[in-house]
Amino acid sequence: MSASQPTRRALLATLAVSPAALLGAHPAPAQEAAATAAGLISPNVCLLAVEVTEGPYYIDPGLLRTDITEGLPGVPLELLIQVVDAACRPIAGARVDVWHCDAQGNYSGFAAQGSDATRDTTGQTFLRGTQMTDDRGIATFRTIYPGWYRGRTTHIHHKIFLDEVNVLTGQIFFPDALSQYLYDHVPAYAREGVRDTVNAGDRIAAQAGEGAYAALREAGDRYVASLVVGIDPAARSADSGPGGPGGAGEPPPGGGMPPAGPAASQGAAEATALVPGGG
Repeated sequence: MSASQPTRRALLATLAVSPAALLGAHPAPAQEAAATAAGLISPNVCLLAVEVTEGPYYIDPGLLRTDITEGLPGVPLELLIQVVDAACRPIAGARVDVWHCDAQGNYSGFAAQGSDATRDTTGQTFLRGTQMTDDRGIATFRTIYPGWYRGRTTHIHHKIFLDEVNVLTGQIFFPDALSQYLYDHVPAYAREGVRDTVNAGDRIAAQAGEGAYAALREAGDRYVASLVVGIDPAARSADSGPGGPGGAGEPPPGGGMPPAGPAASQGAAEATALVPGGG
């Protein structure tokens, strides 16, 4: 990017985080203009991201792919993660891993899934994938809006690798109003029980801060969630990289952490259309 450092500082000052924007409201025109001028895909962050727990369900199935749905039902979601440094310069060639639960709160690759700990997804790889950032620092994934499970608010996990020792582990959060609307109105998310945790009551969301909330918009048949993640290229992570230890801080959805199974078959259910007017 060609902007000078003083100009970038002015842009970052303009991009001071707005709680209203982070909760899904439309950002102020000045914020949008400053984000666009800086080459950012969202005005929701201008600081280095906070590292949070990996959680108990990270595996690396080695799947370099944009579409991670494997045909699972749910509201289509396009997820854009832009990796930048502290001066908002894009970082190309960074590895981005994402993983999250399905519409019913199950992760792939483990036994004892769901709030009732009854589903075994060992050997499955749905809703997991890896992308490398492009020249603008952007990694794009096609997925579904995540469901919920007891003890956690709606979220998507990510890991960003600049090298073997600079690894940022984070989580992405969503507006509660939109999440609840989809859970109440889209059949794929229908289930017994009531969601017990929202953003305000989730300690990991509190730790991550307002910069971890995605900016969302409707785009035809899907939602688009955008998040800018600031990383210090000189930092060193306490995490050991792909397949390494970590995750004790997040309660598993239904029990302990069994060993992961190998990559296996894909699902076959058809994704639903976007529910107009959500949120």
